[in-house]
Amino acid sequence: MNNKTEEPGELRSAFDKAADNALDPRCIPVKLDGPPPVGDQIPYPDYSADEHEIWKILFARQQELLVGRGCQEYMDGLKIMGFPEDRIPSLADCSRILEKTVSWRVSRTPGLLHEEDFFSQLGNRVFPSTDYIRTREELDYTPAPDMFHDVFGHMPMITNPVFADFYQKIGQAAMAAQGDDRRRLERIYWFTVEFGLIDTAEGMQIYGNGIISSFAEVQHSLTDKVKKLPFVPEVIAEQEYDVWHMQPLLYVIDSFEQLGDGFTEWAVGKGLLEG
Repeated sequence: MNNKTEEPGELRSAFDKAADNALDPRCIPVKLDGPPPVGDQIPYPDYSADEHEIWKILFARQQELLVGRGCQEYMDGLKIMGFPEDRIPSLADCSRILEKTVSWRVSRTPGLLHEEDFFSQLGNRVFPSTDYIRTREELDYTPAPDMFHDVFGHMPMITNPVFADFYQKIGQAAMAAQGDDRRRLERIYWFTVEFGLIDTAEGMQIYGNGIISSFAEVQHSLTDKVKKLPFVPEVIAEQEYDVWHMQPLLYVIDSFEQLGDGFTEWAVGKGLLEG
């Protein structure tokens, strides 16, 4: 057990705190020591046949599981991205598609980025992605970032212009945030980008990338085991969460316009974005 205590006024992210327990070194945030490769600068790794097979298994399984569960905006984005079914996609190719669609690009990062580096890239319409894939033992769930989560989970939603603009605003607001507002933004990010639900004419559906890329979370999130509350940024900003367990509480938006407008109003009120 790690007995490290948080000093008064010390403001640390949920991943920083989780890293104290040393449960998984991949969950320890890293700081960039220089500009990461972006777009066509990103080399394609020499993946093994087994790594391509893991992508194939994950892709086929999640694609089938998300029918009727994933929101239409995500499913449309999946078609736009056009990921290959039998091999790991190239980050450079993904970047070209996002740049053509919504003027976003992709960078290659070594792992879970420190929040300052991460949000700085989002604020400049660059999505930081890893290029390594999880092991066979982690097919159902991994708390650590990997390229299946980053590519399959995140990129299709970024093809939606309303979501893409909201995503950039989170990055911009984070770069202006100080003190407790940094943690508030982290919580809003967690309960929207990573673990958000949307109420649609077809019923409750998923848009959060952390759910979409997880076999277990997709099945868990829409059940009665999860408490579901309406999207209220002021409330979400104060809600703590645990990165190591299935999520017991999720927040529901009515539309992506509500998500973007609600966040902007909250951030402007905090002085994190210009009105």
